[in-house]
Amino acid sequence: MAAKTSSNLSATLGLKPVGEISGRFLVPAYQRGYRWGAAEVRALLDDIWANGDKPYCLQPVVVKHRDGNEWELIDGQQRLTTLFLVFRYMQREGVPSIEAPYAIHYETRARSEEYLRDLPAGSEDENIDFFHIHRAYSEIREWFERHGVKRLAVVMDVYRYLFNRVQVIWYEAPADIDGTTLFTRLNVGRIPLTNAELIKALLLNEDGATPAEYGAEIAAQWDVIERDLREPERWAFLTNTREEDQPTRIELLFDLLAGSTAVGKPPRYQTFEALRPSIQSDRKGFWGTVLDLHALILEWHEDRDLHHKVGYLISEGASLTALVADAKKSRRSAFQAQLDASISKRLNLQRSAVVELSYEDSPEHCLRLLRLMNVESVRRLKHSGERYSFRAHKREKWSLEHIHAQHADGLTKREQWEEWLRQHRAALGALPGVAVAGRDALVARIDASFDDLNRQTFLALSQQVVEFFTLAGDAPADALHEISNLALLSSGANSALGNAVFEVKRRRILELDRAGAFLPICTRRVFLKYYTAADAQQVHFWGAQDRADYLDAMLDVVKPYLTPETTS
Repeated sequence: MAAKTSSNLSATLGLKPVGEISGRFLVPAYQRGYRWGAAEVRALLDDIWANGDKPYCLQPVVVKHRDGNEWELIDGQQRLTTLFLVFRYMQREGVPSIEAPYAIHYETRARSEEYLRDLPAGSEDENIDFFHIHRAYSEIREWFERHGVKRLAVVMDVYRYLFNRVQVIWYEAPADIDGTTLFTRLNVGRIPLTNAELIKALLLNEDGATPAEYGAEIAAQWDVIERDLREPERWAFLTNTREEDQPTRIELLFDLLAGSTAVGKPPRYQTFEALRPSIQSDRKGFWGTVLDLHALILEWHEDRDLHHKVGYLISEGASLTALVADAKKSRRSAFQAQLDASISKRLNLQRSAVVELSYEDSPEHCLRLLRLMNVESVRRLKHSGERYSFRAHKREKWSLEHIHAQHADGLTKREQWEEWLRQHRAALGALPGVAVAGRDALVARIDASFDDLNRQTFLALSQQVVEFFTLAGDAPADALHEISNLALLSSGANSALGNAVFEVKRRRILELDRAGAFLPICTRRVFLKYYTAADAQQVHFWGAQDRADYLDAMLDVVKPYLTPETTS
């Protein structure tokens, strides 16, 4: 049954069985002609047939009332024309008594109405509209004929489905809206009616039983929720969907109430269909659940612990739907414990396993651990209002950065060799506490190499440079890929630093920090020697003591989420 919305919207929304669509539909001049191909026609018939006696809802047909029983067809021409052709086939080839319950005519294509009705043989090449109509009708005929001797039975079943099971979302646009403008938005701009718009039309229904003021109240609250969810940090905390991919933010709440998950892409109007019965049976009750869900999400975002724990889980791919369900059935303390358990399960590491993590053997575990360490390090800040920025986090692609590289073998092009040598030459010039004569001699050899640089020369020079930046007695090659020599950095920054020694990276990190770039807190702390004991500080080098202290800090931060050691 259609529902009329509040007076300032003046739209009609409802579900209409295809068999109950009636009247004359005018295809206005601003629309192109019929253009569906065989694939679209076949997909429609396959879907109707596969659903059988189950309800099946087509995408919206958007119309505007004209005079009497005539409608301006703003959106849905392709679907209604295809269904009209299905009725024509069933009448001509199957059951003569079957008639299409509606007619289609054209503001500027007068002969198309006649061709659509009569489908005269041999006329399909007269113009492009005839061609597409003929091709669609041929696909319909072939589809039915593929059923062989059961063709007539299939005709009768499809006829029954169209009257009893197949529906369209019938959307009658407000009388004062310009059809051309709405068509442009829905088609040229490729912005279809959303689940949220359809739900809003039902919520603002003037059914005579509810005061009109209630609709105004819903509209005002709707705007508040939409504004809240448009706050960039709040949105990034809640979902991994990009801001530009969700123009109507309140739809996230409707998806949650409909039980949608983040896996796969659901049918376009699945959420609307799932929630429609609840809205129609108890509009106030339904809207109350929306307000409650909005309040719950705001509470999570404002609470520093929940912000970081929920935000981390969402960023790692956890289902917001499942988290909301857990929160609704649990006390706050129990929900907090469930979050901790979920983080632990997702991390899935024992203390001994953390110590053994390496870039070569388990890069995904390393990434997951470092992401958690960064989020937890911000959460654990005392006397601070700082929050981990999930928005900044999700705008980057994160990768593992070797804190101190022990070789430059991965560089294969002359321009890469030259850039590496330039960066390290600059760092050598500022390196204190080294033999000046040896350093100056190396700088001279680097300067002389640029005229005739080859791979052999580069590898020899790079080895000498690395030795200058390696502490005496340290064995950096043994620790190259260990977790204690890894940090989190955006892929863009990493590509420029990947083969550099610690001092070159430290200088670059300071540049990025001064420029206001988003640097994960632990990455910044590593290169500022935050984790190294004060009596072991050697600012320009990264050695065994630095790695040990960094690993200890890492274990301390993630300790609450490590699984117990198993005993044999």
